[in-house]
Amino acid sequence: MYEQLLFRFEHQLNPVADEVSAITAVVRPILQGVLYALKAEVVAEAGGRDQVKLMMLPRLYRRGDGDCGICFEYAVHDAIEHHNALVMDRIVDALSHHCKIPGNSPASILFGAEKTGAVQLIETAKERLTDASQLLAGTRGRPVKLKKHIDNVAAAFRKRDQQLLLPHSISGLWKADLFVGFDDSDRWVGTTVKINQNHLEAARGLRVGIVPCAQGTTDSIRRDEQKNLIVCPLPHDGAFMEVFYRAWGIVQQFLKADGEMPTEVYLPMPTDRQVAKYLVERRVFPVVDVIDAIEPLAQPHLLDTKQSEVDVYFRRTGRGTVGGVIAPFPIPSPSS
Repeated sequence: MYEQLLFRFEHQLNPVADEVSAITAVVRPILQGVLYALKAEVVAEAGGRDQVKLMMLPRLYRRGDGDCGICFEYAVHDAIEHHNALVMDRIVDALSHHCKIPGNSPASILFGAEKTGAVQLIETAKERLTDASQLLAGTRGRPVKLKKHIDNVAAAFRKRDQQLLLPHSISGLWKADLFVGFDDSDRWVGTTVKINQNHLEAARGLRVGIVPCAQGTTDSIRRDEQKNLIVCPLPHDGAFMEVFYRAWGIVQQFLKADGEMPTEVYLPMPTDRQVAKYLVERRVFPVVDVIDAIEPLAQPHLLDTKQSEVDVYFRRTGRGTVGGVIAPFPIPSPSS
């Protein structure tokens, strides 16, 4: 017997990059995260975020306990938006197979109501969403229209009584860092991003949790029944988390060196020093311009994702099990 099944095929449009371009791709959102971590009054004194020069960042930035986590959120968002091959297979798997969302064009909307500059992020989210955008909360009932509630979701972070204005199914959506979904189907899920897996929290409206894979645990995508979250761990060795921490270290060493090239003992690897050199050469320019300028130097990691129907021929083995063979052409029926 045979039947048609829907399969997803991913074709990497670019070969795996060298270390320099792979790390450069992640340095960009980390710089953005550091810029947005600056206090509002400090930014105002510098003439606004668009005017903060890279060489001033070491003087204006005061590292806080949550900064690495903020930069991780920006890095995950940027990786999804640029279809970074190091994370896309896991994101697509979480959305398609675990959240049952149809679509072929994975996307991310940066939200984070608690972040500095949240007003701008929320306005950007509203521009990205349409009146038909649906949020799938993982509960029974019809999906809510996300754009309709986005202002109340943001307000609920600042004033908890605003949660009463939200549908019960998404009353905790203000804890979302991202909205991840598919552009083509316009369906999204509230997503929380935590640099420490132990900090994952349950909240009504959150559906996916993206975390680094904890040492000694499986990196399989799984459902956490207690939190009602699809947990999507990102692997370390030779994967996204290794690249992220190296990029984070380069930026921190660059800041510690007051925007100059760190000495070799601080950045002993030639690849890391090359990425730092990109920053040193552009230290007199605004951070936002530097982020744009080094984009061509970064690995795009683009994946072409497509769904198509294939014919699968099933045959019963001697032990009574069923095996499947994917056929490159339709299998004729037994009567033909």
